[in-house]
Amino acid sequence: MNKETYDVIRVGSRKSELALIQTRYVIDSLKNIYPKKEFEIVTMNTKGDKILDKSLPKIGEKSLFTEELELALETGRVDFLVHSLKDLPTILPQGMVLGAILKREDPRDAVVMSKRYKDKTLSTLPKGSVIGTSSLRRSAQLARNMQHLTVQNIRGNLNTRLKKLDDEDSPFAAIILAAAGLKRMGWEDRISQILEPEEALYAVGQGALGIECRESDWKILSLLEPLHDIDTTLRCVCERSFLKTLGGGCSAPVAVSSSLTGRDLTITGAVWSLDGQTLIKDTIKSELYMPDDDGEPPKKCPYREPRLYCSVAPGNISSLSLLGAEQLGKDIAAKLISKNALEVMLKARNEILNSE
Repeated sequence: MNKETYDVIRVGSRKSELALIQTRYVIDSLKNIYPKKEFEIVTMNTKGDKILDKSLPKIGEKSLFTEELELALETGRVDFLVHSLKDLPTILPQGMVLGAILKREDPRDAVVMSKRYKDKTLSTLPKGSVIGTSSLRRSAQLARNMQHLTVQNIRGNLNTRLKKLDDEDSPFAAIILAAAGLKRMGWEDRISQILEPEEALYAVGQGALGIECRESDWKILSLLEPLHDIDTTLRCVCERSFLKTLGGGCSAPVAVSSSLTGRDLTITGAVWSLDGQTLIKDTIKSELYMPDDDGEPPKKCPYREPRLYCSVAPGNISSLSLLGAEQLGKDIAAKLISKNALEVMLKARNEILNSE
């Protein structure tokens, strides 16, 4: 029996159209590397897909879109899961690991205008125009930078949100979504405006796909290793380390932007009050150690790297590079904490818990 042909690999995914597009993209990438492997998609609804009458922060759980999938992974019903990295908590359940982070799509936010305002931008919309978003990060930045606009919660998958925007009696002048999701769905023509990081920082891990598997599953880990994108992984480890150190999830407005130019990794991190009026923000840079080749030398026998970086398995990426990225995330968090970021975040959480 050819060593490349063994059991069908089962891949867990949410049922939404975007989730399935992302899962098929990962499977196609793997089939290019392993043409003889067979894959099967196993879909399921998560709690976040079912509870649509509450805002995400109000539900208050970090694993809203992942818990049911992770249970299937734990019990062996599936071999790995494909996630939007921004939905994934910075600490994964015991025994779970991010086996690969793929090359990042555009991490920025995009504005989709109602057809009534197709020639407008956020700054030129009439006073009192309603903008739909379910994200505290987006609503705090809008409240601070676009005070002529009103923000209203909007839930549901991409298709649902666009339908709500396009309804004849829709209250929304525009909605804000991740550019990556719109591009993956083939709806780039609906993007009216891309928000640059100077205008709107993005969510930790936004635009990247993360593949979660069992930490002990050597076959799957080695299968996923070629998908690891070095640039994206180092940036996302840094971003996730920042969020993990702050202890943030969906329940406080936290955002980032990052870049890796040569060996120089730069991260901007910020925390807002819910009304956007308090902003704590900083930018720092660090030179990473980068090996001269494409990672560490090939290992002759399966060797378990004992160290994870914000739940990310190192794969073929230098541990020293990952350590530097993780440390930079901790350093930017420490800078914000020294300026009272934790108090601002705690106040935001309490306001959400006490709201109707």
